[in-house]
Amino acid sequence: MSRTLVASDLDRTLIYSTAALALTMPDEHAPRLLCVEVHEARPLSYMTETAGRLLVELADTVRFVPTTTRTRKQYRRISLPCRQPRYAICANGGHLLVDGRTDHDWNVEMRRRLEDGSAPLEEIRAHLAATADPEWLRKERVAEDLFAYLVVDRERLPEGWVKNLAEWAEPRGWTVSLQGRKIYAVPRPLSKSAALAEVVRRTGVEQVLAAGDSLLDVDLLLAADAGWTPGHGELADTGWTAPHVSALGAGGVAAGEEILRRMLVRTSADGIPA
Repeated sequence: MSRTLVASDLDRTLIYSTAALALTMPDEHAPRLLCVEVHEARPLSYMTETAGRLLVELADTVRFVPTTTRTRKQYRRISLPCRQPRYAICANGGHLLVDGRTDHDWNVEMRRRLEDGSAPLEEIRAHLAATADPEWLRKERVAEDLFAYLVVDRERLPEGWVKNLAEWAEPRGWTVSLQGRKIYAVPRPLSKSAALAEVVRRTGVEQVLAAGDSLLDVDLLLAADAGWTPGHGELADTGWTAPHVSALGAGGVAAGEEILRRMLVRTSADGIPA
């Protein structure tokens, strides 16, 4: 059994929508892409074919744990080229999947933690409804009855609105994250690192590697022995880093490829057996 666990964010870290590909080279030099998600009969998310091969190699070498803010339904739309991971973390840690099935005991534990550590979801939703402007708000959603997010028109979103929301939410125990066209409001006890700690407890691994691009990935990266961030996203924009986290220069879909390559090199260099 592998003694190394890789916990990686998915969207804008390993997989990319068409809008997030950020292919800056001429079309004839663009990498071949592998579609890894279809939604309503349309291709939605991609990784490079090289990244797909690297992920297969990595998942055959270590314990690979997809770690996402997506709901379980949204996660299950993804078809990664590797074998199905034993564990997957969804809803920002609110759900733990084991062999594709929901671990209901873990969800009960997370909901118990939410009761003591943050303001109720209803209060957050009411504030969002009172402050969001229909001029730039496209959708308001609740994910798994755990957190809320808005889909917005970024060009019309007022400067400072997200910052004001974050300042209002912080003393109430909630974190605000802007990712692409989505603004997430997530209770602080609902964290990827909490679910990661549970997976580490169950597997007894000795080393954790992680990757992510947003504020919702900070706790995940801090819980790892080594981590990587792409050259785009909230963490790159704010210059966030930590001594054991490497900020890569590559951005867009090329960053996903580079992250997987760095993880494989680290696993090989450490000599921790699979």
